[in-house]
Amino acid sequence: MLYKFKSKVTSDVIMLEPNGRQILQIWGKWEDGAPAKGILLPEDMPAAKAALEAAIAQEEAQRAQAALEAQARGEDTQVAGISLRQRAMPLLDMLQRSLKAQKEIVWGT
Repeated sequence: MLYKFKSKVTSDVIMLEPNGRQILQIWGKWEDGAPAKGILLPEDMPAAKAALEAAIAQEEAQRAQAALEAQARGEDTQVAGISLRQRAMPLLDMLQRSLKAQKEIVWGT
């Protein structure tokens, strides 16, 4: 399953279901059994952007700590996988541009 995030001022952002669900959880827009569609209004975007940036900072701190621990054990310090920052950059851009234009973001599966 895929999530498609849409705004009238940007290109669509498409994510696999686990990644889209993670973003919606960060935004506070996900509950168990939540509908597959939703909307983020311009007045909610500053809080959504701040929550996403905080989650990115938290993940980066965890990755840095994991790298330090690996280095202390003499292991490879590269942390595998795509970071939240990499996955979220298109959505951060969408948030900023949509907020500036006062246009909502909608999503669906």
